Amino acid sequence: MPKASELKRGDVIDIDGVPHIVKQFDAKSPSSRGASTLYKVRLYNLITRQKRDESYKGDMMLAQADCQRVTVQFSYIDDGNYMFMNTEDYSQYGLNKEELEGQLEYLIDGLEGITALLVQDRIVAIDLPQSVVMTITETSPSIKGGSASARTKPAIMATGLVVQVPEYVEPGEAIKINSTNAKFMSRA
Repeated sequence: MPKASELKRGDVIDIDGVPHIVKQFDAKSPSSRGASTLYKVRLYNLITRQKRDESYKGDMMLAQADCQRVTVQFSYIDDGNYMFMNTEDYSQYGLNKEELEGQLEYLIDGLEGITALLVQDRIVAIDLPQSVVMTITETSPSIKGGSASARTKPAIMATGLVVQVPEYVEPGEAIKINSTNAKFMSRA
């Protein structure tokens, strides 16, 4: 059983018998002496998809939900369902657009390193790898001497994701993108 102060993004806790995943985590230190740190947590119910905001004191004990994490690979889109394949036993799991909100722009064919969260052998959420390599489909031409300045320009990926990239990056180049904040990391 983790303490509230030990929570991190992606953890799954049990609230009233229902699994909830931690999406955002923020520590608030009160200004008065002797007061304990409060942790504001945004949770998503893995069954109904409803969000829930909670505040916990740092030493509060929370129950871990009964779930399984497996490594999957994005395979294909079938009639609006995004299909993932378990890399161990090749079983298939599907999630729809609403269940993948905020993660769709990073899903490219053959993407590996995805962790799926299973509750009662049913996929309820995925956790993307920290970084994703994607190819730029559209951006303005590179500027000579662009590496000398820190200016950026928008670049559009094949999935529709828009990322601010340095001026020296050209269309057709593969770049590494941070999947938590959609920021350019480096050329791939």
